[in-house]
Amino acid sequence: MKIAMLHWGFPPIIGGVETHLVFLMPQLVKMGNKVSLLTGSAEGYDEEYNFHGVKIQRSKFFDLNWLFKSNFQEVDDNVSDITFDFLDKAKPDVIHAHNMHYFSRYHVRILEQYALTRKIPLVLTAHNTWRDKLFLDLTCKIAWDKIIAISHYIKRDLSAVGVPDEKIAVVHHGIDNKIFSQGKPSAALLRKHKQLKHKGPIILSPARMGIAKGCDITIEAFRLVKDKFPKAFLVMSGSGNIIDWGLTQNKDIAYFVTLIKHLDLEDSIYINSYSLEEMPQLYRAADVILYPSSSEEPFGLAMLEAMASAKPIIVSESGAMPEIIQNDVNGYVVPKNNHEALAEKMINLLGSQKLRDKLGKTGRKQVECLYTKEIYAKNIFKVYQETINEYSAKKKHGRKKIGKFVFPREEIRV
Repeated sequence: MKIAMLHWGFPPIIGGVETHLVFLMPQLVKMGNKVSLLTGSAEGYDEEYNFHGVKIQRSKFFDLNWLFKSNFQEVDDNVSDITFDFLDKAKPDVIHAHNMHYFSRYHVRILEQYALTRKIPLVLTAHNTWRDKLFLDLTCKIAWDKIIAISHYIKRDLSAVGVPDEKIAVVHHGIDNKIFSQGKPSAALLRKHKQLKHKGPIILSPARMGIAKGCDITIEAFRLVKDKFPKAFLVMSGSGNIIDWGLTQNKDIAYFVTLIKHLDLEDSIYINSYSLEEMPQLYRAADVILYPSSSEEPFGLAMLEAMASAKPIIVSESGAMPEIIQNDVNGYVVPKNNHEALAEKMINLLGSQKLRDKLGKTGRKQVECLYTKEIYAKNIFKVYQETINEYSAKKKHGRKKIGKFVFPREEIRV
């Protein structure tokens, strides 16, 4: 099968969607498929290159950071030409867009136009949902043939705004459980980040630095943990190259740095950015993983990363995370924005190696049975097959061809 994917970012841009594409696309290639990706530009990367058998094409007109800063100028013909050229070269049997039910009407309408005129099934993976008119329009008024929800939480949100249940397929993410696995951190990581040689227990917060990820709650809880475990050390990551829609990350990080200084924790917290290659080693260095999102989390790939690494994880009662994490089974779920509850579970875990080992081993077994990249890719491919079969069974004459057009300025999100 020939599969054309589109998403706003890909490594070195770091994020949950970007990481999952790293696992999914090469696995689909291993299954015998031809996969192409159109994504945003990245400094130091060619416009076209091969990534483990996947054809990558980059363009600044799919770079959300650039689009935001430029106020969506000059997108009209450029987006149309780039999208049509990419899809013409890919000659896909199915088009698979990721999180393109938001940000720009123009990009999505161009994609829809191509799918309708070429009679190609159009699949969307909803990695998130929002609460505004743009989300409603691009989720419900675009001719998506199938929408993949990454969790039952996302499916409920889609159903709530009127997407028919038969159009939604729930597919939980998968992880490379060979890369994320048990073991000790590499000597190279410890040489580069000498702070990780700390002799006390290490707590890892792998989420990108942001208020929505509960980083402030993590810092406040850690202050209480220090009272019980004075040698405890908190490692915070994810402050690097991301899709920063609205340019809010620097403001959030500035607040966290101030909070750390205010609570006199500067010698006990290490903040840095890490590459995708370093992240598995970072999990190995940690004793406990935290992901206490303050907003509704659509999934939280860090859960699978922690479980595959046989590490217990504490998450908040947020979005889809309780679908994966169960108390006293593979980790703990605490109320959102409750630093005391978070601190209590951290203290329990740091106080018992036996408990950490039990929860970590269970999590690892669950990943092996349910959440590997192989299982995930097979489930996604099954959705493609079902969508193509359903598409072929429809009355094709009911789809009208659309000529080339240009949207007025009000059709573009700014």
